[in-house]
Amino acid sequence: MTPNGAVLFAAVAILGAMVSGGRGLAAGYAVAALFALTQIAPRTGACLRRAAIVMAPLAAFMLIIWVGVVGKSPQEIASNAEGTRSAALFYVATVAARLFLIVFVLQAVLLRFDHDTPFAFVRALRVPAGAKRMMILTLSLIETLRNAVDRAYTALVAAGIVTRGLSLKNLRTGWILVQTVWLTAITTVTARMRDKWPVEDTLALLDPALDGGERRLSPPDWLWLGLAVAALALGQYLVWAHG
Repeated sequence: MTPNGAVLFAAVAILGAMVSGGRGLAAGYAVAALFALTQIAPRTGACLRRAAIVMAPLAAFMLIIWVGVVGKSPQEIASNAEGTRSAALFYVATVAARLFLIVFVLQAVLLRFDHDTPFAFVRALRVPAGAKRMMILTLSLIETLRNAVDRAYTALVAAGIVTRGLSLKNLRTGWILVQTVWLTAITTVTARMRDKWPVEDTLALLDPALDGGERRLSPPDWLWLGLAVAALALGQYLVWAHG
């Protein structure tokens, strides 16, 4: 599978998750499970855990709001119907299932290419040079932001403003940590963009390095893309058939 095919597969799978209803999501889950079991079988469990970690807080919050407080789904509110908590629960379950599927697909595609460097992955994409440049520069800032966060946290711990573990003190001074992390990150990123990149002539060096890496879609790309399109079409049919 090539990076271009993986991006197209993920895009169609995510689109299917966003527009399919509760019944239509089953086809998307089947394709995603098949992809994970055949492409990243040893790390499927890691994808499931990460997707659950992302989905769980949203699901809990929506359960409190829509099922506990509102007691009806948004569709029932829009149609001025009386509404039931079971309908609200179904709405929350559908949204949570969509988010879980989206995160799972993204994680599976990324793990499929974890043996490649981000630079090699981006270089192989068939997109304009400006888009490649923007992706590489954005990825380069991730490590910069992580280091800025670590430095801000370490400085506050050393100064005794926050503690390493959970404590009441962190509840009182947590806003200082947020402000420090924000200011440190902004300062670090601004300095890199204003000073480091111009001195190293980063932008001029990127275009030649990113040029010429495009590859055509391979047979496995077409296979997975076809499965994703089929799942999308089936999901839309079920939405139409069941109203």
